[in-house]
Amino acid sequence: MSTQAFLQSAWNWTPALLAAVALTAAYLTALRFKLSVRSLYFFAGVALMLLGLASPLNVLAEGYLFSAHMFQHMLLLMIVPLLMLLGLPTAGRMAKGGLGHNLGLYPALNWLAGIGTMWFWHVPQLCNAAVANPWVRGIQVASLVGMGLFFWTPILGSKLGSRLSPWSGIAYLFSACMGCVLLGIGLTFAPINVCSTFVDPVDHLGILSTIRNSWGMTPKLDQQIGGLIMWVPSCLMYLVGILSLLGRGFSAQDASETLESDLPLAAHSKTK
Repeated sequence: MSTQAFLQSAWNWTPALLAAVALTAAYLTALRFKLSVRSLYFFAGVALMLLGLASPLNVLAEGYLFSAHMFQHMLLLMIVPLLMLLGLPTAGRMAKGGLGHNLGLYPALNWLAGIGTMWFWHVPQLCNAAVANPWVRGIQVASLVGMGLFFWTPILGSKLGSRLSPWSGIAYLFSACMGCVLLGIGLTFAPINVCSTFVDPVDHLGILSTIRNSWGMTPKLDQQIGGLIMWVPSCLMYLVGILSLLGRGFSAQDASETLESDLPLAAHSKTK
């Protein structure tokens, strides 16, 4: 099969469209159909999820290319949930009440959910099972989006939970970046056995010769690119988040200093 024929035929809208409809219905119900400009973020996230699961990228990620598999994982775990949360009303700063918030247990669980899910699905047996079994594959996709929402909630804040302070959020994202770096380095330089299904895939579409010969994607190169995708772009996303939190932190600090400087003046005016 040629590249053009593959790109034209490797679309499957049904499962992804059903998931998109279900998420949209849940979103509209939660907001009681009161949409705002922020809703555009949510629908952008749903659209990206739809394209990621219905396009040829999904076919390649299901057993042909480990690099496509990694790109899809980054899309579903990091980008789609981020956009969806941006489309929800914010809940403001981290709540002061509650044992979990006071001890920092919730952010720790959120962090483990996001980073742990990525590591979990790259255990060789689980990675191969997700390629071979459609039900495991469905669980994998659902867990990536769900745990991605869980991961980003302490940073953005939403109806799903309150957010961390800027400085705590920076530590949260930096440590997440380090987790992705370690996984990315391991995948980039590991022997070709992380997900052995991609080494000798079942060529049900007759596209393997095109991938190997025309595209030049050998199994070794494919895994190296996959590791680099986990290593570099993911940390760039976290860096953008860290810079945003730095801006938020300095803005809050300036506002606090301005308020403190105005208090003596207000007290002096009252004495008059």
